[in-house]
Amino acid sequence: MGSPGGTGTGEVPFLVDGVEAAAVVLGADGTVAWSTPAARRLLAGLDFADGLRAALVAGTGATRAGSATFRAASGTGASLDFRYAAQPLAGNADEHGWLVLLLPRERAAEWEAAQERTQRYTRLAHQAAASIGASLDLVQTTRSLVEVLVPDLADLASVDLAEPVLHGDEPGVIDTTAPKLRRVAVAPSGEAEWPSEVAGIGDLLPEFADSNLLRPVAEGAAVAVSDMAVLAEALGLDGPGLRSIIPEGAHSMLAIPLFARGLVLGAVTLWRTGTERNFDDEDADLLAEIASRAAIGVDNARRYTREHRTAVALQRSLLPRPVTRTAAAETAGTYLPSEGEAGVGGDWFDVLALSSLRTGFVVGDVVGHGLGATAAMGRLRTAVQTLADLDLEPDELLSHLDDLVLSYWPEHDPDDPTSELAAQGATFLYAVYDPVARRCSIASAGHPPPVVLRPGKAPELVDVPPGPPLGVGGMPFEAVDIDLPEGSVLAFFTDGLVERRGVDVGDNMDLLCDVLAENRDRPLEVIGPEVVARLTPARDDDIALLLARTRAIPAAAVAEWELPADPSVVSRARELTSRQLREWGLEELAFTTELVVSELVTNAIRYAGAPVGLRLVRDEILVCEVSDPSNTQPRLRRAVATDEGGRGLFLVAQLTTRWGSRYRRSGKTIWTEQGVEVPSTAALLNAFDVDW
Repeated sequence: MGSPGGTGTGEVPFLVDGVEAAAVVLGADGTVAWSTPAARRLLAGLDFADGLRAALVAGTGATRAGSATFRAASGTGASLDFRYAAQPLAGNADEHGWLVLLLPRERAAEWEAAQERTQRYTRLAHQAAASIGASLDLVQTTRSLVEVLVPDLADLASVDLAEPVLHGDEPGVIDTTAPKLRRVAVAPSGEAEWPSEVAGIGDLLPEFADSNLLRPVAEGAAVAVSDMAVLAEALGLDGPGLRSIIPEGAHSMLAIPLFARGLVLGAVTLWRTGTERNFDDEDADLLAEIASRAAIGVDNARRYTREHRTAVALQRSLLPRPVTRTAAAETAGTYLPSEGEAGVGGDWFDVLALSSLRTGFVVGDVVGHGLGATAAMGRLRTAVQTLADLDLEPDELLSHLDDLVLSYWPEHDPDDPTSELAAQGATFLYAVYDPVARRCSIASAGHPPPVVLRPGKAPELVDVPPGPPLGVGGMPFEAVDIDLPEGSVLAFFTDGLVERRGVDVGDNMDLLCDVLAENRDRPLEVIGPEVVARLTPARDDDIALLLARTRAIPAAAVAEWELPADPSVVSRARELTSRQLREWGLEELAFTTELVVSELVTNAIRYAGAPVGLRLVRDEILVCEVSDPSNTQPRLRRAVATDEGGRGLFLVAQLTTRWGSRYRRSGKTIWTEQGVEVPSTAALLNAFDVDW
């Protein structure tokens, strides 16, 4: 407590917004109950209490805060004009009085400027809190930072990040002699352009000298410099290197590191060129507050970048090559992970080489996003590849896959961190194209139908029976067969390509058909990106697009016969085979192919009955097929020395590159594949277990 006439020796000054101010507590009766040292100095000898009380009653009343000016006079006639700001105590000045801040009127402008600066910096801090860190994108986070700082705090601002941070990795120690910082965001003041000579977005900052002046930035502290000559000397640069760091006309620099979890991720640098005032401690404190928040946002974005990159790498490693060419079709696939926080998901496509030159096309979509969805997709893809290797019809494959999801896939428990994302509800489509018959069989488990574009005709959606998503159960799957002339284009896709908020799916499907029609003669690897660009999907879901242009095996490359179930026709089968190979110029394969045909036809006659079908297909490989009406699955075994039989399929396996069997709607087909090159003598002798 004190009075206006007190000495105040040794007391701490009372500061308001950085300016020393006088403060008094004026009682309800007009007496001074308390005053600060500055009040006692400023008001010494002045009769102010009654005049101040009168001004307060007139200006603020008993319950309202207010501010105005009043004049205090002394007994000698001297007077002093004051500006005051008053607040009633305990809500009612009639009972408790006022708390009053006083400033000489000549210092009021200084005080008001300080108040305005404080308010502006408070707004700036709130704006930074609301905008920085709202995105998990590194570039967006840093852009938000510089846009907050300019023009309220600086005329130019930039953010530089360590190279590893841009890739999602943790930075090492940032050495001031070799910073390896890359500029990721800049902001000029107003409508001005970023100075052309100063390092811009994407530029690597030049190496500069180690110095005591700049070392604190690498150690986590702010540095303010208002002498550009001193700064240039500390940088140790000249010519273009110096101009790439210090903007022309700059007179003050403030730099502070982005420091998070004990790591220096990069630095924020501010410059003043048009603003007269140099950076001070208050500016540094505000920038430190904003930069600390931004550093957390940058670190979160960095870790998200690392996780997203890992998930995308995993996703892409589980997808086939983007472009494939087989005897049945040429294909081109496009996969785009979703943007923003959703990350990668469970969309995938696949191209499977099946028996007898046929090709399987796969497209699917697992519910959810992230590594869990990617892992679920990987498991589903493996299951599909295994089932497809059994040469199942599309509807049969879907039934087996649905049973697998229902019976063996664990339910996802969101409270268990080790619980893998389940595949229930995943959509899936499987198609098998036969280049000999030029037909495609398609079955769907709740997946969007493909678009078919036949030569010379308009695109159309394939009318595929929809079927339920995987794991739902209750309904059988059905397949539809369509004829595809050579050169037809099939477009398989996931819903992320055509579904967009506010846009009708039917309109996007029509647009997809139009884009395919306009680009029908272009390479598939060009059509895919064009489709994505024209449809402009929302990218809140990942996208898989698989395009396939069909090929056909010419009739001259196919020979087939139907044989009776008579052992005597085995020699006839060998003769037909030998003659056909001569017509194709493959006489060198006659010996091994006759052995294969003889064994397969003999087994069909002995164990299955009539009719027996024999078919040869020539492409880059030679396919031999023997069909019969039996559903008995042949088995490969190695006969021992005392066995009288059992060596036939083993011999077939040794003479061919691949063999297997597949069930037809009635009966089965045993197929083999051989290269068109003549097998070596050693291979033939090994097939017969002959020592040589």
